[in-house]
Amino acid sequence: MQFIMTRWGFPLLVCLLSLLSVSSYAQKSPHSSGVILLYHHVSADTPRSTSVTTAQFEQHLDYIAEHYSVVPLQDLVTAAAGQGSVPDNALAITFDDGYENILQNGHPLLKAHGFPYTVFINPAVIGKQNNQLSWAQVEAMQKEGASFANHTMDHLHLLEQHIGETKQAWLARVWKNISDAETMIAEHTGKSLKYLAYPFGEYNQTLARKLADNGYIAFGQHSGAVGSFTDMAAIPRFPAAGPYANLDTLKTKMASLAMPVTSTSLTDPEISERNVKKPVAITLNEDAASLVRLSQLACYFQGERLPIKTAQSQFEFTLPSTLPIGRSRVNCTAPSNSLSGRFYWYSMPFFIATKEGKYPD
Repeated sequence: MQFIMTRWGFPLLVCLLSLLSVSSYAQKSPHSSGVILLYHHVSADTPRSTSVTTAQFEQHLDYIAEHYSVVPLQDLVTAAAGQGSVPDNALAITFDDGYENILQNGHPLLKAHGFPYTVFINPAVIGKQNNQLSWAQVEAMQKEGASFANHTMDHLHLLEQHIGETKQAWLARVWKNISDAETMIAEHTGKSLKYLAYPFGEYNQTLARKLADNGYIAFGQHSGAVGSFTDMAAIPRFPAAGPYANLDTLKTKMASLAMPVTSTSLTDPEISERNVKKPVAITLNEDAASLVRLSQLACYFQGERLPIKTAQSQFEFTLPSTLPIGRSRVNCTAPSNSLSGRFYWYSMPFFIATKEGKYPD
């Protein structure tokens, strides 16, 4: 995603590829791109919208083991930032929220495959809520291939402002929450990745800049592959639970490519007005015409195909007359010119608060 038009210049530690990530794909030319999957629950007894059953998760992992090279999230991030490389068909696995069912139902399957993975946790509730992991469990999982990163202290809606709160005071408050969470994670795990997964995927340009200026990398919940043009303060991940758990459709997403976007006309996903009257223009890298088959580009919003216009290295879409309150997004895909059956993917999220400044869960 390119909501923030510059590449962030913060330093990254280059991680050696884990032996766990080596498969037949590692014999091919190294790449700087891949896909990140997003899960929450691994259970049949939790909210369906954010859950995969153990059987579904096992099906996903078996397919991934056959077709992909699972790498640590750190390796994929550093490669996309131009400071490393990953095998062809690299894929990283992440979870948001530190639910105990990840350990009970997901971890044994991941361990059996030798797959590294990352869990974004809320330190304030670890060991405090019955459905959450304990710190002892976090430590044990870390020893067996899991990494842990920041999901804020208590899963707050980061964009919500208190009544009478200034923008400056809002930013100071949410930044303290993020910083305190990072400190707590480091104290219990011995590691500070400075990775933040935005709760509910919600962020704005101001917060993204603050994170980048302080050396953080941030992850959203909009979809798409990760590559050299990805904004490191708004990295896309493919949800793989609930309505997105179907392996037949997930296969296409796993095989997707990062759209080479260099700029957008709509630069902030937090929108104050529900009507976006002008078409949204997306500019691609100058070499995109040789890579992306824009003649077959399609953009969708809530299941409906949007009107689009394309040029050699640009396309634009027109949004519906009124955007909904809360979270929504446009997904655009176009076939690759050279890689049969694979699609370039681009997702643009929108966040709109209620009149009271609140966001629905």
